[in-house]
Amino acid sequence: MTGFDANEHLTPFRDARGYGAILFDRTQLRQPDPAWFAPAHWGEAAQPVAEGGRGGAWFIETGEGDALLRQYLRGGWAASLSRDGHLWRGINRVRSFAEFRLLRALREKKLPVPLPFAAYYRREGMHYRAAILMQRLPGVRSLAALAATGEAPWEAAGQLVAKFHRAGLEHADLNAHNILFDAQGRGWMIDFDRSQLRIPATRWRSANLERLQRSLRKRRGARSIEQVDADFAKLRGAYDTAWQRGY
Repeated sequence: MTGFDANEHLTPFRDARGYGAILFDRTQLRQPDPAWFAPAHWGEAAQPVAEGGRGGAWFIETGEGDALLRQYLRGGWAASLSRDGHLWRGINRVRSFAEFRLLRALREKKLPVPLPFAAYYRREGMHYRAAILMQRLPGVRSLAALAATGEAPWEAAGQLVAKFHRAGLEHADLNAHNILFDAQGRGWMIDFDRSQLRIPATRWRSANLERLQRSLRKRRGARSIEQVDADFAKLRGAYDTAWQRGY
């Protein structure tokens, strides 16, 4: 749960396809348009994100700074029914709105996450589609990419994960593509769909770390599992040290 936010604004809309709403930060945007959440609206200014995920993300050149547009897609067997349609369970369960608010809460905690600009949903019958527009982080590379070239800052990655866990962030998909570092070595975390703030506990923290280790093994390329695990041990050692220190 997050408290009242005076800068959060909700604008409903209705058109021939259905109705929905846009939740946005009015310190960043005046009035976003529903068309902004369709990559076709941006034409050549929208470039698909190549690395990580199941697709559904684009870098956008808005003319007023770069942004990232991400649509909420379904995976596994559910994708065979509908790639982007989600069962309507009320406005408080809209995935894009939940992530927008979580990002703002994490930034309030001074955690390194992208600045969210606006979140959107459009309801059509018993289903809805959703998307979010946020800051594009310049010059970043994922932990997966850095590991593949032998440049991964394992200790810094462990400290970063510990910092988020200390703040109570349970990441729903903590993988090597969702931890980023810029050219100055500053770490970031991204993609908080279905994530939540909760009381730090050993069980979910361990599950997060195990998920991260599995993703590193999966994306190991020519490296052996033993090499991957040896590097992950460096990350885990730094994590444990940071956790014990309390920061």
